[in-house]
Amino acid sequence: MGEVLSAMSPGKRAELSERASCKLMEQKVWRDSHKVLGFLGFKDELDLFAVLEVAWAIGKTIALPRYVAEQNSYGAAVTSPEKREFVKGAFGVLEPPADAPLIPLNRLDLVLVPGLAFDCQGRRLGRGKGFYDRLLAEVTGIKCGVALDEQIVPELPEEPHDIAMNFILTPTRWIEVTGPPVGS
Repeated sequence: MGEVLSAMSPGKRAELSERASCKLMEQKVWRDSHKVLGFLGFKDELDLFAVLEVAWAIGKTIALPRYVAEQNSYGAAVTSPEKREFVKGAFGVLEPPADAPLIPLNRLDLVLVPGLAFDCQGRRLGRGKGFYDRLLAEVTGIKCGVALDEQIVPELPEEPHDIAMNFILTPTRWIEVTGPPVGS
């Protein structure tokens, strides 16, 4: 699934990322959220950094995933426009430095979640290590998958540890999850 974005030109990726960013900022869910967990994507994921810059400008608290080695899990590290230095983390993902304070995951209003594929029942196909599922298990706020339209598939398998998305954002769609929630 990620090969669609990997094969895309940087200009096309930027265009689709901008469209997804605009689509997100139109949503009531976005406007009502005060504490947001974003992500710094790989080259095969949409880049929503422009959304984070807008969020900082209007006073939202923005966090990004940071690997916490002692817990073998990811936490939500608070960032700011003044502290935009990111470091390459344990798995090659850019993340906030170790001195960025963590916010409890259950305090987040909205979590933007990358994935290789999603279905309209809220299921997500990740990269296979389960880190996002463990992080999402502690989130009580809204979970929004972020993908290209081509990454929306009819159905994905369900595992007992999977955490459902409430919404899925693509460059052209804002999908409210339908059907029975994952895990029911």
